[in-house]
Amino acid sequence: MPLAKFRAVRLIAPGRRLVNATLEASDPAPGDVLVRVMAAGICHSDAHYRSGVGSTRHPCTLGHEVSGVVMRVGAGVTQIRPGDRVCLHYLVTCGACRQCDSGAEQFCTTGEMIGKHRDGGFAELISVPARNALSLPDAIPFDQGAILMCSSATSLHALKKARIGRGDSVAVFGAGGLGVSAIQLARAFGAAKVFAVDINAVKLAFAARLGAVPINARDHDSVKEILRLTDGRGVDASLELVGAVRTMEQAVEVLATGGRAALAGLTDQRMSVAPYRDLLNKEAEIIGVSDHLAAELHELMDLVVSGKLDLNGVVSRTVPLDADAINSVLDDLETCRDDVRSVVVP
Repeated sequence: MPLAKFRAVRLIAPGRRLVNATLEASDPAPGDVLVRVMAAGICHSDAHYRSGVGSTRHPCTLGHEVSGVVMRVGAGVTQIRPGDRVCLHYLVTCGACRQCDSGAEQFCTTGEMIGKHRDGGFAELISVPARNALSLPDAIPFDQGAILMCSSATSLHALKKARIGRGDSVAVFGAGGLGVSAIQLARAFGAAKVFAVDINAVKLAFAARLGAVPINARDHDSVKEILRLTDGRGVDASLELVGAVRTMEQAVEVLATGGRAALAGLTDQRMSVAPYRDLLNKEAEIIGVSDHLAAELHELMDLVVSGKLDLNGVVSRTVPLDADAINSVLDDLETCRDDVRSVVVP
């Protein structure tokens, strides 16, 4: 059966608003699968790409948090069939270079990210290598399966990089899509206390319901407040999920002796650190966090199915596959509105 044209929402050039487009559909190449998109999360990174932060192919269909149903499979694909529910690992890698072999696939020498370097999920259809299509359990709705692919996965990777252990205290800067997963995952890993820092009262209220101690940065100096609440000690680990210079600096300043600050937010600005006070005198660490690993996605889905990661209520808005609707969400992300996570439903 021939494939028809399909709708997509695309970034034509950095600094310009997304536009509606119609693209030609084609059968998947050997080793690939063609997926009908059922849900595509809207990430703060998409706002960055729209504004020109980050090297993005143009024109490009954005959207890297994707779930759907397999429509067709290319030659040689045997592990997945039409009709299967899937979510998509957004890093398309070679699987054979030194980086892939060493477990650092996000630095694959020929790697591409869907929704950035190749067409993503703000569309009715998407083609990806079959190995990027992971089986989505029936217990996980499509919208939750989509946001697992980035916001939850990046939070899990950041927590692992920060070596969160039982009894640790953790400060999470940013209580949005990544933050609500980070709070729950930190507690699942045995963290004794989790502080959530944000400027949005609605998001902080949600964080409090998840068991975090909320700190409104509009009302308090975040560093002083965390030090007060920890009797001057600071926290064992911090996660920066905002992508702002000041919150990155604060994530370092709140560390206790031997503390680890994992920075996952995106910015192209420089931050300042007082080497002796913030690092040397504490033997503290600043750790960069880049994406996540495919193996972590299976662990994430197990955490959802077991109930240790509850994404109910995280998707606060769904929008149609329409440029105006998606642009509006991206505008809100740039101004820190109340929504935790918004999802496109074609």
